[in-house]
Amino acid sequence: MHPTLSRRHLFGGGAALGMAAVLPFDLAQAQTPSGNLRVGMTASAVPLPNGMPDQGAEGHRFMGITLYDHLVMWDLSVSDRPAPLRPGLATSWRVDPANPKRWIFTLREGVKFHDGKIMTAEDVVFSYNRAFKNDAPEFDPRGSAQVRGRMPTIVNWYAEGENTFIIETRTVDSLVPYGATWTGITHRGAWEAAGRDNDKFLTQPVGTGPFKLEAFNIRERAILARNADYWETARIPKVARVTLLPLPEANTRVAALRSNQVDFIEAPPPDAIPSLRQAGFNIVTNQYGHNWTWHFNMKEGSPWRDVRVRRAANLAIDRTGMKDMLAGTMLEGGGLVPVGGPWNPVRSPRLTYDQAGARRLLAEAGITPRTPMRTKVAISSSGSGQMQVLAMNEALQQQLKEVGIEVTFEVFDWNSLLSTWREGAGAASVRGCDAINVSYTALDPYTSIVRLVKSDLAPPVANNWGFLNDPAYDALITRIYETFDITAQDALVKELHDKVLDDALFLFVAHDMNPRAMSRRVNGFVQAQSWFQDLTPISLGA
Repeated sequence: MHPTLSRRHLFGGGAALGMAAVLPFDLAQAQTPSGNLRVGMTASAVPLPNGMPDQGAEGHRFMGITLYDHLVMWDLSVSDRPAPLRPGLATSWRVDPANPKRWIFTLREGVKFHDGKIMTAEDVVFSYNRAFKNDAPEFDPRGSAQVRGRMPTIVNWYAEGENTFIIETRTVDSLVPYGATWTGITHRGAWEAAGRDNDKFLTQPVGTGPFKLEAFNIRERAILARNADYWETARIPKVARVTLLPLPEANTRVAALRSNQVDFIEAPPPDAIPSLRQAGFNIVTNQYGHNWTWHFNMKEGSPWRDVRVRRAANLAIDRTGMKDMLAGTMLEGGGLVPVGGPWNPVRSPRLTYDQAGARRLLAEAGITPRTPMRTKVAISSSGSGQMQVLAMNEALQQQLKEVGIEVTFEVFDWNSLLSTWREGAGAASVRGCDAINVSYTALDPYTSIVRLVKSDLAPPVANNWGFLNDPAYDALITRIYETFDITAQDALVKELHDKVLDDALFLFVAHDMNPRAMSRRVNGFVQAQSWFQDLTPISLGA
């Protein structure tokens, strides 16, 4: 293990875990365990319950797929393979054979909203207006910011009768079903009842999901109540309530679990895991599509425009040492998707640990430890999927300095970092940073790669943060969009991913193993190979 990756140095040897942590005041009011699953989230605030929640994909996990359903959903009932798509509020979807830019969704009949209203195609239109139609009275800018970039080709949507919903795209887009997993379906009556006010709607939202919102305080908690009339009988929740508590500090989450103030925590710090196991808590991990990378500014004047510098940075970091530092709760970064699937079947030799090779490349670019390159990186203090973000970035900072890259950090809270990611390199909000550390879900070709490299998906459209503009990438992505055969599409996605590795477009660091710690009272949880997880099978024992 590289000496700069001492776990004791970076985590303080876990000493903080033996001290009494200062817990948020509101936890004392969430201690009644009977039928109430209490979850300690990594977010610093409760995600917005508007059908298009903030706080990254963690917001979607806890406030998106709980209160709301989507046209297309993820099958989160299996743990031995990546979660596949499955029918949700749409029982089927297909491309119009006469027009490949037109998608036809057949809606599930008889689904009831939380207030008893039957869902129709007009409700779906209303929901998509909230996300994508800027001049609609119901348009929700905060929600739109979370989902607009998920479906960049959408240009029109409308109902054809009560049970058919149509999406039309600007170009042929084979990836539309993946985008349809992000916009939660609500109805106009709920918004009207809230005075046509999107702020008031946050306290009285109505979806079709397995849980209903009972209480909401953005800085303290949300309480979700079981929807006993949920349309999918097998997924009617087994607990009466779920209480969501924002606990962004990792040691605070552990202290809350140990003191029986929560039942289930996200991302326990690695040094706490052995003692939590010894104390009888269950630790659950699983691999899934997740990236922990640095995105580079590719604009003129950025030091990261030089491919030699990007390749050197990737050679300079000790991913195996990082994995040891994190007690095995990560996979070594293998690209934009973990190694082993059809898009990235074999580990790239370009991602080995070779500091001598890194120094040679940097010397060619005129960079040495005596004449270093100086750069600033935007990072968060915590957040959804950000793992042990401060310690990990500290380790990278040390290793890059050894080869001649001196890094300083600009630290943001998680939601602000996401806003900066959506605004792009060079924006005033990025405060002069030439790289940004953001983790994100990588479940399909669009979220994994396309949105990060296609030239017309630069901010504010989507997540090409560094403004890469390369016709070769665009041409390959067009072929992916136009390919509906999955085997042929997989081959093209692999070609795209190989090119990303060749060009070292990112600093590929880690793939999260999604660790969670929970009380022995928590039964029935299945950790899917997904950023999203289903809370409905969970029951609480004595």
